[in-house]
Amino acid sequence: MRFSLNTENSRRKTMTSIGIIGAGNIGAAFARALARNGIAATIANSRGPETLSALVGELSPFISAGSINEAAKADIVLIAIPWSRLPAALSGLPNWAGRIVVDANNPIEAPLFKPAELSGRLSTEIVANLVPGARVVKAFNHLSAALVATDPHAEGGERVLFYSGDDAPAKAEVAALISRLGFAGIDLGPISIGGKLTQFPGGALPAINFVKFA
Repeated sequence: MRFSLNTENSRRKTMTSIGIIGAGNIGAAFARALARNGIAATIANSRGPETLSALVGELSPFISAGSINEAAKADIVLIAIPWSRLPAALSGLPNWAGRIVVDANNPIEAPLFKPAELSGRLSTEIVANLVPGARVVKAFNHLSAALVATDPHAEGGERVLFYSGDDAPAKAEVAALISRLGFAGIDLGPISIGGKLTQFPGGALPAINFVKFA
């Protein structure tokens, strides 16, 4: 469940574990991207590990199923849960104690696709309140699940993956992971800027497949 990061942080902590909370389209796509690159992770959903046997069988030996509590103990935890279910899914977890949460959520869900009422706040600000003590980075929410899961070099360049956050070391760790997955990571700055640009609906960048050519 751990991989090496070739960054400044890795000199202090060479192994980083990864958890995924949510096994829907984006969570499963992220798991496939990890497995394709030989990176292990624990994935969890609200229905229990036994319901993930098909996905885990497909992505073995890199992806294993666990409880939400187990996935939440990882150093980097990607959260991708239907918006209305976020509070219940994350309630009762201990303080995140500085671990990194990658917010891959969008404040909209099937079948109605009606935007959630955010009362003027960014969705990532709301997610941050649900994960006290976490260092939150917004990423992996603006591309379709199919583009996250498939080879990011398919068009001959590197598919762009935007990220943003208010903690520079946390962003550096997520950027290193994005790079290892083969994407061209682009830092959009703090959540107040980048989170707004990539939020769906409303942001200017979601659903656009940018490719970086050398």
